Amino acid sequence: MKLSVIIPVFNERSTIREILRQVEAAPFDKEIIIVDDCSTDGTRDILAEFTREPIVVLLNERNRGKGFCLQRGFAAARGDIVLIQDADLEYYPDEYGDLIEKIVEGKADVVYGNRFAGAHRVFYFYHYLGNQALNLIANFLYNTTLTDLMTGYKAFRAEVIKSLPLRASGFGIEAEITARIFRRNLRVYEVPISYNGRDYEEGKKITYLDFFRSVYWLVRCWFETEKNVGAQTLDTMRAMRNYNPWLFAQVSPAMTGQVIEIGSGIGALSRLLIPQVEHVTLTDINEAYLNRLQDRFGSDPRVRIVRYDVASPASEEILPASADSVLCSNVLEHIKDDGQALRTMAALLKPEGKLASIVPAHQSLFGTLDRNLGHWRRYDKKELREKLEQAGFTVDSLAYHNIFAVPGWFLNSRIFRAKKISALQSRLFDKMVPLLALLQRFVPPGAGISLVARARKKG
Repeated sequence: MKLSVIIPVFNERSTIREILRQVEAAPFDKEIIIVDDCSTDGTRDILAEFTREPIVVLLNERNRGKGFCLQRGFAAARGDIVLIQDADLEYYPDEYGDLIEKIVEGKADVVYGNRFAGAHRVFYFYHYLGNQALNLIANFLYNTTLTDLMTGYKAFRAEVIKSLPLRASGFGIEAEITARIFRRNLRVYEVPISYNGRDYEEGKKITYLDFFRSVYWLVRCWFETEKNVGAQTLDTMRAMRNYNPWLFAQVSPAMTGQVIEIGSGIGALSRLLIPQVEHVTLTDINEAYLNRLQDRFGSDPRVRIVRYDVASPASEEILPASADSVLCSNVLEHIKDDGQALRTMAALLKPEGKLASIVPAHQSLFGTLDRNLGHWRRYDKKELREKLEQAGFTVDSLAYHNIFAVPGWFLNSRIFRAKKISALQSRLFDKMVPLLALLQRFVPPGAGISLVARARKKG
């Protein structure tokens, strides 16, 4: 895996040569991207000497701040792993191996170097106190246990850091990166690193004002709605411990033998599916979701995890006519050509194999929530039946599910034009599910938030 080392630089004349010597000596296939923030102490003259591979020097026309430099470096990175390296001598490049090990192993998306867990030079108490306060705020807001938010050593899978919508231009970038990472529920590790903290006479630049800037970014990101509403929704749905079993009960009778789950997401229904069948192939097209599935279920011998697009032909891992059952929960509405997707699912099944599909119901409910989640449509019984039969299925049953959520969806999506599903509302609804499940037995719904189809491939 290629390593991209991003080095933001501002007035580091006394250390720049030595840090570049150490970074070059690190035994990895790498590129070194230096972003100079309009240094005025002669650093640029020194950088002019470094025109050789694998070093790339980018020059800012005016002083823009550390955050701007990092964003420019991230955009230029071509490696598989991106690592931040300060231009002073506070951190040790010979520890890169420890920092990126979990990413190379496929266990982490992000790794933070923990300055307090490794050997470190004793440094300012007030800096330590400020860092602990920021950790506390971040952990409270994002429900995590991070111990060194402001560490200068952070490593990322390249696609992760490039996908973050970063805006902070100064030292607030450290807090913004952390906030956006935890908003996405990425896999974050901390590892001990050595730390040689500088004092202000040696060139340290961070000030007490940066504490307040960091708090600002932690709070701002907490209130913002991420563009990746789908990932947030999956995490919200995964936490619904009563609703998911109630939903799965609608399709579980059709799940037997060798099962393929299309669009497994982060495994909200997979967790319930795996114990009741012989073997499960979990699929998705999102790399982050596949990594989370691997973390949760990869050690189970009954489970295989495959990157697969249902609009494509079967891959070597998913053979035609190999499955006894296919589960497709809240996937079809995301696919423009849903008819082709259904035909592909039919091709995966053995003759008389069973399909269970859950889709959002009633086009009249289509609103902002659907658009933000990437839905093309919602379904009614007639439309779904026709598409299933055209794809080669015999429909055994079509039933609406969960009429009780219809008013809430209508109000949020059509009246209040909400951008995402409320986690608070979802938790409250989940607590009511045992009662609602009982009521639904006595009031067969003529409507519902979902439409559940059970069908068989024509022999």
